[in-house]
Amino acid sequence: MVPKGADASKDLPPGSWRCAMEQTLLLTRGYEPISVISWQRAIRLHVLDKVEVVETWDQEVRSVCVAFKVPAVVRLVTAFSRHQQKIKFSRQNVLARDRWRCQYCGAKHPARVLTLDHVLPRSRGGKTCWENIVTACSTCNSSKGNRTPEEAGMRPRKHPQRPRWLPLLAVIAARRAIPPVWSTYCHSILGAS
Repeated sequence: MVPKGADASKDLPPGSWRCAMEQTLLLTRGYEPISVISWQRAIRLHVLDKVEVVETWDQEVRSVCVAFKVPAVVRLVTAFSRHQQKIKFSRQNVLARDRWRCQYCGAKHPARVLTLDHVLPRSRGGKTCWENIVTACSTCNSSKGNRTPEEAGMRPRKHPQRPRWLPLLAVIAARRAIPPVWSTYCHSILGAS
């Protein structure tokens, strides 16, 4: 299946949510955003009656005998337990846990300018793990240097710990802007940032 009308995205502003039209926001049964999936997977889940389509993009996809509007937002029909898997330690997940804010000065920055800081420096036995890593801007990371927070007089705003759940990490991390059709369902994330 090939999206019909895919060229319509040319009219969108550069750097916006153009590539989002190839993706679908997945909601829990209670309309809480949990993931971003491909539009192809969304259609498969819809055909299997595992999701219901809540919103659609303007594009249409066709097979030999069926045509579908490309799903923009789908909702699971059955309950979803989000606490089943541990969150993998990664740079992107640490940035999301700290909401793209320097944990020393509190300033919010784009991911490309943030660094990860070992609260207890590695040279002093600090490990690279959830409980010892925080997001820091390069200025604060340089100021802290190879010292402990107490020595540097710079305490992290939040005690670092392994998150139990990261809300809609893929959407927040990958986009400069959330598509308007998704914003209604992402208000809890947008308001908490």
